[in-house]
Amino acid sequence: MGVDKNMGNDNNHSIIASQALRAWLADIFLRLKFSEEHAHLATDVLLMADLRGIDSHGVARLSGYIRLIEAGRINPTPNLQFTQRKRATGHLDADAAIGLISAPFAMQKALEMTHECGSGWVGISNSNHFGIAAYHAMMALPHSYIGFSTTNASPLVTPAGGAERMLGTNPICVAIPAGKELPFVMDMATSAAANGKLEIAERVNKPIPKGWALTKDGKNTQDAAALKQGGLLLPLGSDADHGYHKGYGLGAWVDIFSGVLNGANFGPWVPPFVSFLQPRADQPGKGLGHFVGCWDVDGFRDLQEFQNDMDLWIQRFKATQPAQGVERVMIPGEPEHHQSEYRKINGIPLVDAVVQDLINVGKQLQHPFNP
Repeated sequence: MGVDKNMGNDNNHSIIASQALRAWLADIFLRLKFSEEHAHLATDVLLMADLRGIDSHGVARLSGYIRLIEAGRINPTPNLQFTQRKRATGHLDADAAIGLISAPFAMQKALEMTHECGSGWVGISNSNHFGIAAYHAMMALPHSYIGFSTTNASPLVTPAGGAERMLGTNPICVAIPAGKELPFVMDMATSAAANGKLEIAERVNKPIPKGWALTKDGKNTQDAAALKQGGLLLPLGSDADHGYHKGYGLGAWVDIFSGVLNGANFGPWVPPFVSFLQPRADQPGKGLGHFVGCWDVDGFRDLQEFQNDMDLWIQRFKATQPAQGVERVMIPGEPEHHQSEYRKINGIPLVDAVVQDLINVGKQLQHPFNP
């Protein structure tokens, strides 16, 4: 597969050529009964995460998806049902599809509505984990539209002042086009840290920073395995002194837009990602929920003038005097862009635990992964 071995500071990892990984992964999805179109789309979403350095949402998720397919909770051959009540809004029942398929399908519908109406919005129910939010929001950029995407997720996060799992990490992404400059792409969890960051820390046997998580008894912890022991993630802000009511508010907003608005599950009823835990019997909705959409800049002002001003905005912010010890200030999305360009040429690093997962998947589906 075009693999070079490289030694990390704390653990071995392999450098995998992105095109080789892409070909192997697409074939795996085909073997899981995805259509050819859906196999390549799911591959694109996962590979974008790994290329942009969001390693927790790339191929590291593959074995978890397979377990959900085997448990009958992800439908690899969904009948996607799109309906519209108004010209610029719609709803997608994803038929238990993986979110890697349902969210881009819905975003394409939003783009079509935006071509006609100036904006378009789609709520999604009966779905599953949708990978990185940036993939879906960035679909608007080639059209010079502003893209937006959110999803709710398995309850791991406690509300401000709470000690019970009520919200997911519930990310928000907005992608804004510029002219000559890179686009502005803000993709952030509304928790103090994404669950995947704890998973990565656990794989490399590192403690997590203070303020990320609590034990099941509500005590601060630096144990990366805290969630497996019944612990809780904290909202963005981490504590009252640092404004964790703001992270709670953002996460709640995402939950309402993704779940309540669309007839999906919300709050503590959102189905767990892990296959060994069953969804609650008293669910009020269907599956996970997402919310995607876009705006046509031309509906507000001349596109070229907007792009010129966005370039000026970006240039001025990148010229900000850096704090001591910081090389330079970057705009949201810039580090991920540079990481993607580097990894396209130099390959994608996968820690040994993920490599072993992929080896096991290859054995299971009779398509070897050979690092």
